[in-house]
Amino acid sequence: MKFVVGDIGNSEIKLCLLDCNYKIIKKICFETNKIKQKNFLKRKIKLLIKSYEITAPIFFSSVVPSAYKKIKKIFYKNFQISCKELKQIDFNKIIKTKVNKKQIGSDRIANAIGAFYFYKSNCIIIDFGTATTFDVVIKGVYKGGIIAPGLKLSLNTLVKKAELIPSISLKKVKKVIGNNTINALRSGFFWGYTGLIYNIVKLIKKESNCKFMIILTGGFSHLFKNSLKSKALIDSEITIKGLIKILKTKII
Repeated sequence: MKFVVGDIGNSEIKLCLLDCNYKIIKKICFETNKIKQKNFLKRKIKLLIKSYEITAPIFFSSVVPSAYKKIKKIFYKNFQISCKELKQIDFNKIIKTKVNKKQIGSDRIANAIGAFYFYKSNCIIIDFGTATTFDVVIKGVYKGGIIAPGLKLSLNTLVKKAELIPSISLKKVKKVIGNNTINALRSGFFWGYTGLIYNIVKLIKKESNCKFMIILTGGFSHLFKNSLKSKALIDSEITIKGLIKILKTKII
């Protein structure tokens, strides 16, 4: 018997096949916009589950309702497997919350659950996705967090709106003052977001009067791990860990 969990983000979708002990044995990732291609999802799902007997439902966190609806339809129509989204369950049985449940993204809830149960600590989870999000867990209670513009989204918007700004890859830089447009851009994004992250973490600590473990996840985590004054670790699977924890509690 196998399980499947998935995270549907604005930029990327991740599907994980789990064994009977809830260990990841296979993972596939693809850009969210690719699900618009004919038969793309069907091929990907077939590649993931093969001939395994899958325990239903498939469990998702999702911030893209239209994508979740399409994936749910394909799982049921082609493989006769039902799906369920995190917000459909009573996750207060797993983690206490101080948030508006209707407005909080289910990926952020999964991050909070994964962080608390895996690290057993007060945590700030910084997720570098389409948005840069900060989520705060104190003594097992998910307090909420902060949403800031994502790095890639900000860069793409700047390139689109400013005719003389070139498209670049973001890199860690040592110098603050750039001697050309590309170096200036890289400095602005790297040091600008370093400052944003440092200041928000500082304010969270001040407001909460707590010490925290800082967990980084998402595509640009590597840029900032060693650039913050606070110790930080990278956990690219923190969302999936949260979903797996929910599966283990058997409340779905």
